[in-house]
Amino acid sequence: MIFKIILSVVVLTMIASPGFASKIKTPNVSGQFYPSNPQQLSKDIDSYFSAADLEAPAQHVEMMIAPHAGYMYSGPVAAYSFKAVREKKYRTVVILAPSHFYHFEGAAVWAEGGFQTPLGVVDVDESFAGKLLALNQKFYVHPQAFAREHSLEVEIPFLQKTFRDFKIVPVILGQVSVDAAEQIAETLHTVIGERKDVLVVVSTDMSHYHDDATARTMDQATLQTVENLDAAGLWNHCYRGTQEMCGFIPVTTALFLAQKRNLQARVLEYATSGDVTGDPSRVVGYGSVIFLSQEAKGHKNAEKAAAGTLPLSREQKKELLRIAKQAIHDYIPRQKIPEFQITDPRLLEKEGAFVTLHKNGALRGCIGNIVSDKPLYQTVRDMAIAAAAKDPRFPSVVEDELPQLEVEVSVLSKPRPVAGVDEIEMGVHGVIVRQGMFHQGVFLPQVATETGWGREEFLNNLCAHKAGLPADAWKDPTTKIEIFTADVFSEKEFP
Repeated sequence: MIFKIILSVVVLTMIASPGFASKIKTPNVSGQFYPSNPQQLSKDIDSYFSAADLEAPAQHVEMMIAPHAGYMYSGPVAAYSFKAVREKKYRTVVILAPSHFYHFEGAAVWAEGGFQTPLGVVDVDESFAGKLLALNQKFYVHPQAFAREHSLEVEIPFLQKTFRDFKIVPVILGQVSVDAAEQIAETLHTVIGERKDVLVVVSTDMSHYHDDATARTMDQATLQTVENLDAAGLWNHCYRGTQEMCGFIPVTTALFLAQKRNLQARVLEYATSGDVTGDPSRVVGYGSVIFLSQEAKGHKNAEKAAAGTLPLSREQKKELLRIAKQAIHDYIPRQKIPEFQITDPRLLEKEGAFVTLHKNGALRGCIGNIVSDKPLYQTVRDMAIAAAAKDPRFPSVVEDELPQLEVEVSVLSKPRPVAGVDEIEMGVHGVIVRQGMFHQGVFLPQVATETGWGREEFLNNLCAHKAGLPADAWKDPTTKIEIFTADVFSEKEFP
């Protein structure tokens, strides 16, 4: 009997000890999901970063979603999330991942030691992990959950290529209720507190094994649910099968956390395995999402953040370009103004926008509204038609020209007055000058970039050629000067 008790204690000790004999977790899928050769692995990730066309967001990123499939399929999408934070400084990275092979309840934590990849060992933030374990019994040490799992592991080489001097908190979520997911989020929120050097990485792929068209339709709806921070909605959709994420439990938890921390979600990229294989009949979807602090840092999104509007996601930009293009193609030959069934709340916001048309690199039309009382998608539709048919500087576009047109859309922040012209940043701010009721001129931010003008030359041309004023009217105290930013994107960004 004594022997049995002693043996039981030994077994329990082994189970409770991370990694059993070793506290360093060795890789499960090195050489399968990603190269085992460190040089090749490093080279592959660098290539994904190079291909990711992304400008680092001005706002602080607190959380991200990244896929976890084999790198040849999901690596190009994952690179967007990690590239968004490459210029940031984080000391602790919490990784929330789903369990594919092992059934358990709660949140399994690897609380000591580290994780090994071909690029080296990343230490665990034992202090942070210890706080999770102490605050909520749903967090517990459970090494079996990590024994075969890939979903957490594949995020680590990307982290190693993104940051230096960081530690991780590996967490695999098993079966939990939606209430438990919110409680786990609350614990994370408490432990993170006011720290700005903590990043939460959420691991998930999207729909599985539908045809490409079905997958894209389903996944776009799922991404919209994520952008809306609708935790309960995502949970219900995934349980009903109307939306799919293999990591919907970690993502639901993340959405609860985003609500508590007042974050904004922004979709960066989406693709399917069919984009790699060329076979659209049976695909897996992959999405890249970041969650931004409402506090805007830097200038590019500051005005929009202050106005309470979210940055446009990649998919929303593509949709606005599609609307602009279709509007022109319907209107020019048939004088038909198309109607669009848009449900995306972001595209229903009332914002100003300009549409610019180029033909063989030359300006072919540009019309816009600085502010608008219409939903954004309607403003873009109407301005596209106006740029093609109603710009007084050009004759109306004819049908033969349609294949040669390149569409560019500029979505504007709410204008604000300046105390002095030194507030104007060339290439960042668009400028409005007004004098009296009949003199007004506008230059978009890209005008300074395209012309190479300095501030004084920019303002002289704006007054003289756009507002019908003397070139130096901007120096007149009665002239009102306002600035705005613009989110500018064109068809050439989305081949």
